[in-house]
Amino acid sequence: MAAVRATLTNALLPNQFKKTISLASRWAEGVMASVNEFELDWSVQQLGCRAEYWFCPAPKNGAQAAAGVDTELENFMHLWALNRGVLLTPFHNMALLSPFHTEKDVDLHTEIFASAVAALVE
Repeated sequence: MAAVRATLTNALLPNQFKKTISLASRWAEGVMASVNEFELDWSVQQLGCRAEYWFCPAPKNGAQAAAGVDTELENFMHLWALNRGVLLTPFHNMALLSPFHTEKDVDLHTEIFASAVAALVE
């Protein structure tokens, strides 16, 4: 209960959600800019401070989501980002933005994502 009290007292506050949702939007827009630039059939989804990209059009159900998984490509994107200082969640191509993230962090991901896509298209 102490942990719950601390979380609800010091985290998950309205001003923090405003910041994290804004950062997630910036992240999603950065990813989508590369997807559009290279005319890929990929998509980006955002829900609050969570954003992720898919290697397919936006899935509408679990079956479509499962069909859109490309393990080799996902591993490549994760390692490309990790080797350049960005850690994505290990179970999706997802960012979970926190109040401790900055626009600079998001912009670094955008730059790294764009370079990965450029290398793949090349």
